[in-house]
Amino acid sequence: MSPRRKLSGLVPILGWIRTYDRRWLRGDLIAGVTVAALIVPKNLGYAGIAGIPLQNGLYAAAAGAILYAIFGTSRQISMGPSSGLAAVAASAVFVVGLTDQGDIASFVAGITLASGILFLLIAVLKMGWIAQFLSRAVVTGFLFGAAIDVVIGELPKLTGSKTTGTNSFQELWSWLGTAGEWNLATVIVGLISLVVVFGLRRVAPQVPGALVLVVGGLLASWLFQLGDLGVSLVGEVPRGLPSFALPNLGLMWDHAGTVAIAAVALVLIGFSQTAGDSRSFAAKHGYQIDIDQESVAQGLANTGAGLFQGMPVSTSLSASSLNDRSGARTGLASLTSGVTVLLTLLVLAPLFSALPKPVLAALIIEAVVMGMINIPEMRRLARVQPFDFWVAIAAIIGTLAFGVLAGVMIGIGLSLLWLIGVATHPNIPILARKAKTDVFRDLSDFPDGELTPGVVVLRMDGGLFFATSDALEDRLREIIHSNTGLTGVVLDCAGLNFIDSQGTAALGDIVTLTRDAGITLRLARLKRTVRATLDRDGVLERIGADNIHGNVSTAVQAHQKASGPPPPPPGVG
Repeated sequence: MSPRRKLSGLVPILGWIRTYDRRWLRGDLIAGVTVAALIVPKNLGYAGIAGIPLQNGLYAAAAGAILYAIFGTSRQISMGPSSGLAAVAASAVFVVGLTDQGDIASFVAGITLASGILFLLIAVLKMGWIAQFLSRAVVTGFLFGAAIDVVIGELPKLTGSKTTGTNSFQELWSWLGTAGEWNLATVIVGLISLVVVFGLRRVAPQVPGALVLVVGGLLASWLFQLGDLGVSLVGEVPRGLPSFALPNLGLMWDHAGTVAIAAVALVLIGFSQTAGDSRSFAAKHGYQIDIDQESVAQGLANTGAGLFQGMPVSTSLSASSLNDRSGARTGLASLTSGVTVLLTLLVLAPLFSALPKPVLAALIIEAVVMGMINIPEMRRLARVQPFDFWVAIAAIIGTLAFGVLAGVMIGIGLSLLWLIGVATHPNIPILARKAKTDVFRDLSDFPDGELTPGVVVLRMDGGLFFATSDALEDRLREIIHSNTGLTGVVLDCAGLNFIDSQGTAALGDIVTLTRDAGITLRLARLKRTVRATLDRDGVLERIGADNIHGNVSTAVQAHQKASGPPPPPPGVG
């Protein structure tokens, strides 16, 4: 590979910018500005979720968009803060008990930087598969629970009251107890804001409701002097570009455990979102993406956001979809979004100082409800696989009862338990012959199949390794003990795609088990790699070359020929 091509692989912008078609320019610029109009108000809300200064959300939006455009391989992805990642950051802040906004901002930037470094490590080690540790059911449940947690946390801003509590249930109960302390003006502003932002999504979804709400809230604050009526305002939002700053390393070290858990959670959630969205857009527009390079891009985007006092960034599906619909053809659209956010910080940032907090709360609530609560998916899980539905419910309850970070850990635990459960209980069906053919099929699926007297045919689905070896031996013991007159066992190995040293040892034990029972063991359709491993361990020699066959029918016929006239038909267990 030439040095230029290798460099283009590491920095994709160097590749597509050389072949850029000027006809794409208009679409890219329009898409970039349009997306910026969407993400600026939303990122104010995401900063509010994380508890950091509002401008820090814009710092992250600019860094994420620009760095992804340089290093990412998707042409339509919009990278920036998201409600789910903001909820994880807020939970980490809550766990360590920080109250000073400067410490909170530094801590959030620190866990963002840590997640960026972890992303880069995953890219170097080519461990993108790690995102699969969170099943879709767990992610659905976690995001659902996190959204409810965020909504409950925003309720006091809609009423101008204070709440206490260590989990969502306690906070909700505390908020209900403050009904006599609610500020009327704050309640009115909050209700109107909710009606506007949800109403626009309902009656005019093409209108950027978040932008309309922010502009309307700023105008109302100025016209009606809402601050004098007791409505809290967000406070000073300074003009200017972000500056390079290392997070407080002492603070990070003091809470290293929480930082590590938060970074892992951010990576698992962020990468699963980005990988899925980038694949979707690539398939739609007919180009290839590089998943390892996507890890690099997201790692550098988060590293940059952390070093410029921002917050975690990932794919925004709503922004990416808008980017696509608006005509984005290359990463120039993302660059345009990032530059537009920077111009907003330079010119318009102080205007946001007068934004009423109940308006910001309504913005946050709309973002998490519409972006994280997926009722259709919950219904689908309940209909298709009830077990997945209850896993999602467990993730919701865990998130609400123990916090967002704990919810992620519970989700990972549930995913791993499910994986272990599936891995240790492989499918080992008995096969029966389809009438007048040499085709053998699962007896439970085709109960009218023909059983061969004196022979049981089994199929091992999946790998034979430390987690499944006992299952195969136990299944054979069960069959041997429940079948009289059994003289042969044929193991169909077509689905056996991997075997480890413990698997070969288990198959050796099975050879001894069948011989002691006076039964001949035959293997059919053995894959080359599995055969080589068994051969190295001497198992094939013990089974015998005459007992290794190319297909199941040949194996059954060979056994019938070797054993003479068949005994009466056995009962099959």
